[in-house]
Amino acid sequence: MDIQRAVGRNVRKYRLAAKLSQEELVKKLKDGAPDEWFDQAYISRLENGSWNVTIKTLWHVSKALGVTVSQLVEET
Repeated sequence: MDIQRAVGRNVRKYRLAAKLSQEELVKKLKDGAPDEWFDQAYISRLENGSWNVTIKTLWHVSKALGVTVSQLVEET
């Protein structure tokens, strides 16, 4: 399995479970990590598996979604 696609599917799954739009997730990310750069297009590429995300970004996303990094990288 492609890990980028697995991460993307998991981010989308947990974002939807939290009832957040991509823009709302971006707002949470910016609130939690004001020195980092996030926008809706980035989240879209991440969820589509077309972006190679860093460990630091995974950590920020996991905190914004209230899940662990391992949940985001889990292959299902």
